[in-house]
Amino acid sequence: ILDLIPPPTPTLANFVVGENAEAIGHLREFVAAPALGGRSGLVYLWGPQGSGKSHLAAAAAAGAGAPLLTALDPATPALPAAVVDDVQKLDEASLQGLFNLINLQKEAGGSVLVTGQAAPRDLAIRRDLASRLGSGLVFQLKNLTDDQKAEALRAHARTRGFSLREDVIVYLLRHSRREMASLVSMLDALDRYSIESGREITLPLLREIMQPSLA
Repeated sequence: ILDLIPPPTPTLANFVVGENAEAIGHLREFVAAPALGGRSGLVYLWGPQGSGKSHLAAAAAAGAGAPLLTALDPATPALPAAVVDDVQKLDEASLQGLFNLINLQKEAGGSVLVTGQAAPRDLAIRRDLASRLGSGLVFQLKNLTDDQKAEALRAHARTRGFSLREDVIVYLLRHSRREMASLVSMLDALDRYSIESGREITLPLLREIMQPSLA
């Protein structure tokens, strides 16, 4: 069913902060004054899969009115702000483009937000670019604990006007995708199905939409 549910539009407001308050604070500055990049012209976010890097990259780009780049030409011009997601996926030409862009942004007073799966020193990219990424503000994003995810799901349910049973939360955390965007999308789908069917949100109802062949 998750393949049929559009994920919510990424924003800073719908990102569950957890232990990432400092990073989110700097991203709010990036959005409020993108040409200044907050207190630094260069911000690098890294963390494991599911920590929200791509969510934050999309949210920051949309909020700042900046392009979200997945490829760069070596001749990419200076911009007021730019966001580059998944640096480890860039090809050699794009890596050169990012290196050049960081230098141009520094000279022009613009800013760059970059995300990656590892700390700059551990990235399998050219060393001069890794050094540049490490010279700005670097934040490690931490995954939410199951308790934090559960509380976030309870809070989201309250905004939709219902309370969430503990057995439903446990089942979601065990059998759904682990990213918060997927969990929230599943909860929204469950709420819609509950309204359409006129049935209370229970574990059997959740099982019915997640595993219809077993219902």
